Amino acid sequence: MHSPVRKTILFAAYFSTSLLFFQCGKNTEKEAERTESFVPNPQVVSEQPIAKLAIGAQAPPFNLPDVDGKFHTLEDYANSDVFVVNFTCNHCPTAQAYEDRYIDLVKEYKGKSVSIIAISSNSPIAVLPEELGYTDLGDYYEEMKIRAVDKGYNFPYLYDGDTHEFSLAYGPTATPHVFVFDKNRKLTYSGRIDASEKPGTGNSEDLRAAIEATLKGEALPSESAQTPAFGCSMKWAWKNEYTIKTNKDWAEKEVTIEKLSPAGLADLLKNDTDELLLVNFWATWCGPCIIEYPEFVTIQRMYGQRDFQFVSVSMDTPDQADKALKFLKGKESALPNYIMDTNDKYEVIKVVGSDWDGSLPITLLIEPGGKVAYRVPGTIDAQALKKAIVDHPMIGRYY
Repeated sequence: MHSPVRKTILFAAYFSTSLLFFQCGKNTEKEAERTESFVPNPQVVSEQPIAKLAIGAQAPPFNLPDVDGKFHTLEDYANSDVFVVNFTCNHCPTAQAYEDRYIDLVKEYKGKSVSIIAISSNSPIAVLPEELGYTDLGDYYEEMKIRAVDKGYNFPYLYDGDTHEFSLAYGPTATPHVFVFDKNRKLTYSGRIDASEKPGTGNSEDLRAAIEATLKGEALPSESAQTPAFGCSMKWAWKNEYTIKTNKDWAEKEVTIEKLSPAGLADLLKNDTDELLLVNFWATWCGPCIIEYPEFVTIQRMYGQRDFQFVSVSMDTPDQADKALKFLKGKESALPNYIMDTNDKYEVIKVVGSDWDGSLPITLLIEPGGKVAYRVPGTIDAQALKKAIVDHPMIGRYY
């Protein structure tokens, strides 16, 4: 039998262990809540007031997911003497022009009590394909994940594109727009990263000066504490009238189809233009062709205002032109559409070249003069194709 003292010790040990397990369980549950899989839900919201933070204003709280689904709060950065937040996005050419500088700045201040994050606050459903001419990505949450990996982001990249719940309290005016707060989370600087948009011409001078002054507890001169933030306007979820109108206008454009001889195809593929030419060979009886086809319409809308043109070439027989046209109208293919004016498929294959085995679909990205810069036999990877287009020297990501 146990002595009374031994019983007391055993009970105390049991109680302490149970309490420890209970507390660990609570902590685990709490952590699970913050790292559970995030499901984005961008939606149209009614217009709301946008804050204009003054110097000395308190940093508004936030609770937002990063690209891994982990939620971040303002309190997570409480131990840093300086807190920097950059409101940016995937698609804006100005935002992309500053990416490398921001990455370098994070490296520079590593271990110096400076916390640096970025927030994408654009509503992805408020961004038109026509606004994506300088990028391969829109502002959807899943696309943020791609950008973070492609560029090797070394800072948390948070998403607030569903309803702008927290970004509205900061009031960014353009992408990028940076805010700097001191250790008491009072605003010390708001505005641009630096005054030179073109990569290689600036080195984050304005932002660096703000961080350095804030670390020293010094106030910036009033004329330097707030600067304009040049870039793409914020895509708030209630500003969708233009989006609706533009989509409607595109849907109402005339869609036509013309017959193209093998000789005409040969001339087309020479690309005697000053534009990058994307050609897709498809057919109504080709399952993969009709599934992927809407991507090409989106690509034309994205890059059509640049030195770029998409052309579709149907491999249906000439007597199926009406069938092909019906399909194209259903996909709003308001662009140059052709159908081969021959039943001899091998004559067409000969014109395209020996690299084509005749299977559909096949897609060619052709430079002026006829050089094929990018070839996709079979179904495209739409993301890879967009990247090949925007990273071609004729297009590019910056002004």
